[in-house]
Amino acid sequence: MTNLHDTIQQLRAELTSYAISRRERAQIERELKRAIAAQDRKGAMDREAPG
Repeated sequence: MTNLHDTIQQLRAELTSYAISRRERAQIERELKRAIAAQDRKGAMDREAPG
């Protein structure tokens, strides 16, 4: 299983491809937004967790 950072990097790389349709690009952008939001939530939870 890949971690969020790897997923985000992969999605960003896919967006650089010229061989994707508008529909595919929109789907990748949605997935990227979700992954970034999940990473932000995880980061916030990590900062708030008692150490």
